[in-house]
Amino acid sequence: MIFVLKPGVPQEKIIQFQQMIESWGFKTFLNTGTEHTVVCLIGNTAAIDLDAVVQNNYIVEYGKRVTEPYKAVNRTIHPEDTLVKVNGVTFGEGMFQVIAGPCSVESEEQIIEVARSVKASGATLLRGGAFKPRTSPYAFMGLHEDGLRLLLKAKKETGLPVVTEIMNQTQLSLFEEIDVIQIGARNMQNFDLLRAVGRFNKPVLLKRGLANTLEELLMSAEYILSAGNSQVILCERGIRTFETATRNTLDLSAIPLLKQKSHLPVIVDPSHAAGLRNLVTPLARAAVAAGADGLMIETHNDPSRALCDGAQSLDLEQFSNLMADLKRRIAFEGKKIIYH
Repeated sequence: MIFVLKPGVPQEKIIQFQQMIESWGFKTFLNTGTEHTVVCLIGNTAAIDLDAVVQNNYIVEYGKRVTEPYKAVNRTIHPEDTLVKVNGVTFGEGMFQVIAGPCSVESEEQIIEVARSVKASGATLLRGGAFKPRTSPYAFMGLHEDGLRLLLKAKKETGLPVVTEIMNQTQLSLFEEIDVIQIGARNMQNFDLLRAVGRFNKPVLLKRGLANTLEELLMSAEYILSAGNSQVILCERGIRTFETATRNTLDLSAIPLLKQKSHLPVIVDPSHAAGLRNLVTPLARAAVAAGADGLMIETHNDPSRALCDGAQSLDLEQFSNLMADLKRRIAFEGKKIIYH
């Protein structure tokens, strides 16, 4: 449920109105737009007499019930795009960002070389896995704390903000210096973790689950926003279908649909969607055409020897060629790549 307030309402009256709503047992959050100020109620609002609230509070212009189960991420409530700002880099509102780096941090030499190269090619954030969820318990699962330390060293060397995945909420204290916390596809519905990163107040990159609907993705984002963190980036990374020619099936329709339904920025991970490096570039082009706010590309200095997902990783020259191609296409569409 939302209440749209009349223009020019004093701040103290808005606070009093929120306090009244919260005294009924609801959470509220305020969206101050260029044309309207909106108070959103979080909770089961079925028992609220909407007309009575409007009639008894002169500062309210009108009220409206939001039928979708997600409220805080809903564009109806927050019509303007949310800008997610990461250490000088902005996601949303026509800005196009590229996150690049290896699936896993393997050594200091590897991550430093990759970081320097992807920055030179135009990437604006560095990715790399320190903690790796793997299907097999015998597969390489990352360098853990040492991986985080090496990522931060690469950040110091290049200035690139760092994106890396967290496995569970007990690890949060290790992520104080990380710029963006990634919630991986397998953890998309780990609700305790979602609440924890919502309270942590650091930008979050939320990946769509392997077989989850868009509504389920938005409901997961709702957990984070309802806990107090509005800095969320949605990531389409392909879903599992009956097709076996690719690792997953990239759902390009998710990009415009998510941007219609939500105010959060949307990026695409074509590396996990395809699982094949020769498909990464065409899928990246398609994501740009569909209106994505950015890309996440797996890049390795020697993919043939990668300890994780080498088959879908571009080498440094291939990534440089992709970036040159994207810059031409993005300039044609009037977008910008913002360099850090």
